[in-house]
Amino acid sequence: MFSLIACIGKNRELGKNGELVFHIKEDMQFFREKTDGHKVVMGRKTWESLPSKLKNRTNIVISRHDFDGPDEIIHNLTDFIAKNQNTDEEIFIIGGGKIYEEFLPVASNLYLTEVDADADADTYFPEFDKNRYEKTLIKEGKDNDLAFSISKYQLK
Repeated sequence: MFSLIACIGKNRELGKNGELVFHIKEDMQFFREKTDGHKVVMGRKTWESLPSKLKNRTNIVISRHDFDGPDEIIHNLTDFIAKNQNTDEEIFIIGGGKIYEEFLPVASNLYLTEVDADADADTYFPEFDKNRYEKTLIKEGKDNDLAFSISKYQLK
């Protein structure tokens, strides 16, 4: 099964110039704990934005080209989705915007840290119909005056 995980602003802002627009300590901790030991799938730009390979995870990058670094490179997204869509294993989609858009129709879960703020961004999380999901609040908090909530949206 596919699960999307992201930190977004009021208008679904994700990033700008290859960087996250929000840096919330509890969101980063939640991301580390939730994805630990799992496969994480990302686009090439997200891979390049990381300071290093994500430890204790299988790093999978979607790209047209081969390069060194990730554990696996996926060239055919359709085949990858078909092969993994019905598995019991939770595979996390970690960005960027276009990759989230590709996986949203086949994702069972969305783990979203929703920040109660606007941000200047050039990359956005795709729009989705919240009525199709059951929302479970995991945590609420504040970080540097930024109110946020971490929730799981599970497909009904």
